[in-house]
Amino acid sequence: MNEKSCPLHNGKELRDVQISELKNHGILQALTTETSGWEPSVVSEEVLRAQEEWEAVDTIQPDTGIFHYAPGSRASTDQPGQLISFGEALQHFQTVDLSSFKKRIQPTIRRTGLAALRHCLFGPPKLHQGLREERDLVLTIAQCGLDSQDPMHGRVLQTIYRKLTGSKFDCALLGDHWEDLGFQGANPATDLRGAGFLALLHLLYLVMDSKTLLMAQEIFRLSHHHIQQFPFCLMSVNITRIAIQALREECLSRECNRQQRVIPVVNSFYAATFLRLAQIWRTQQKTILDSGFVLKDLEALAKKSPRRLLKTLEIYLARVSKGQASLLGPQKCSGPQGPHSKDLTFIGVCDLQPHPAHLSSGLI
Repeated sequence: MNEKSCPLHNGKELRDVQISELKNHGILQALTTETSGWEPSVVSEEVLRAQEEWEAVDTIQPDTGIFHYAPGSRASTDQPGQLISFGEALQHFQTVDLSSFKKRIQPTIRRTGLAALRHCLFGPPKLHQGLREERDLVLTIAQCGLDSQDPMHGRVLQTIYRKLTGSKFDCALLGDHWEDLGFQGANPATDLRGAGFLALLHLLYLVMDSKTLLMAQEIFRLSHHHIQQFPFCLMSVNITRIAIQALREECLSRECNRQQRVIPVVNSFYAATFLRLAQIWRTQQKTILDSGFVLKDLEALAKKSPRRLLKTLEIYLARVSKGQASLLGPQKCSGPQGPHSKDLTFIGVCDLQPHPAHLSSGLI
């Protein structure tokens, strides 16, 4: 095997280039932190060596071949925290006071003139009255940021990390290990503009639902491909943005009315859109240089044919349950490397808008 071309050896280098270019492009402002290294008390050399070997076992991410080490930012190896389900996290938001965030939402797109008339005559049906409170909850969560002081928020992050990497232990809430998951920097909170905590809830849904976990892991592996790599979590945030806009533009109203619920429909739409992106990315040999155009076309498709996307997801998951579906075929560990130039830049949904300054406020 060609050692230089194997992802196990060059994955860290590719990730560094990718994240460096994200920072240079200024898509989202990263927050970095300095942490002091852990210094053990005086122990025998044999004990230290055994400990280092054990830690090394946990820092190899299964199936990706990506090695990460965040000096001084490693969490305690005491009993790991309990994983949190999507339902438990959602219940938290249903019970806390979100009134200050709810004031910021705009549930539907305001249309005037011919656009309003055309939408009235030919557009999708309006969301049933009894479902509007659930819709507003989704949009309100998208206004909430990540609060490092909230234990529930921390558990969501830890769960996402452990399910994607296969780690048995919790990690630090700040550190370079988040870059390996496809965040821009050491603090995931800086990457949630335009999607808020809903972006993390969507990731949580993806990894905690047994039907979509395999899909999440396959897309995660694709994001570390030696040529087609992309920042997994940043891409997911962009998919959440698409879901938010589809909900506000009433593209999902027909399906929500049919199922008489909103949150499961939005979750499935997010997963279906992510699945479609992965299929396009792999089969059409897309790279990070194509990201903006792929997302723009994907958003148009998703809004136009949400039912078709949902049906595609349904078929895929049915095949997964029978062991018949896979996003990724056998991947070679050798071959030409992806682009390493300074032009290697991830473009998100917001970056193709005509008025990016407006979107920088973080308002949905």
